[in-house]
Amino acid sequence: MIADQRADLTGAARLLGSARSVLLLAHNNPDADSLGSALTLGLALGRRGAEVSVSFDVPGAIPQSLSGLPGVDLVTPAERWLQAGTSGLDLLVSVDAGSAERLGRLASLFDGDVPLLVIDHHASNTYFGQHHLVDPSADATVVLVDALLSELGVPLDADLAALLYAGLATDTGGFRHGSAAAHVLAARLMAAGARPAELLQAITDSHPFGWLGLLSAVLGRAVLDPLALGGRGLVHTCVTLRDSAGLRQEEADSVIDILRTTSEAAAAAVLKQSAADEWQVSLRSRDGVRVGVAAIALGGGGHPQAAGFTWRGDYQGAIAALTQALDGPGAVSDEA
Repeated sequence: MIADQRADLTGAARLLGSARSVLLLAHNNPDADSLGSALTLGLALGRRGAEVSVSFDVPGAIPQSLSGLPGVDLVTPAERWLQAGTSGLDLLVSVDAGSAERLGRLASLFDGDVPLLVIDHHASNTYFGQHHLVDPSADATVVLVDALLSELGVPLDADLAALLYAGLATDTGGFRHGSAAAHVLAARLMAAGARPAELLQAITDSHPFGWLGLLSAVLGRAVLDPLALGGRGLVHTCVTLRDSAGLRQEEADSVIDILRTTSEAAAAAVLKQSAADEWQVSLRSRDGVRVGVAAIALGGGGHPQAAGFTWRGDYQGAIAALTQALDGPGAVSDEA
């Protein structure tokens, strides 16, 4: 860890350790890294005597796949904070959000006098808030949270280890994209009580029967553009509101992990319809293609090989804009 990051870690731990009332904010449609990071800090700070709550804006309930995580009783509805404001809080903490927009309506809480600490690992982070612990070299935000636990003197137990492992495993694509340090941390978390098979079953390996119908429709309309990206190829499809009716958000979100296995395409895109003319676009890539660069150019963000953005307009317009962004500077590494 370089000197500046060490100072940021120490400063963040000091803020967290001195706060008596803390609200931890996960991003919209929280994943295991965001919610796991918030719950880990929530449990740790609670054990130190702080009054802690966790919240997020969208959706209005904990995603079913994450509902079995330890500490979910700390989650409070966004409406509570939107109505009551920040009165009585000592500290706001954003976890795993690259920009204030990722927090939806809860970003309105930042207009008050309560300081905001941003903990994140996205290179696209906009450095909103007053205090920052941002390290793009970290495999996941839970890696930074683990370091904070050490600074705070909070020992790992089975619950904390499970939360950290869930975020680490999912954000590294089941450790396919994880560094050596990620594997070392995973071993330490397992030794502390994390049980991977049981933990990840609900998060990544369980879908209702209706998911099969969604896959049939969505994958059946997939399009391969072999000429995109200078011949590296782009594969894309969409999940309409009709496709996802009656199903969880997790079912639509899972499509990208199937589409990205297309061997003829170095980049994959899934457009998930959220309103009549609005799409949430998930991107994945390999072979030196940096979809994160394209996502940032289109108003989104994320990681070099896993990113996303919101598109307002029609499907074909989104694909045209994405294709153009992928042809832009920096989207393909020199080594590709």
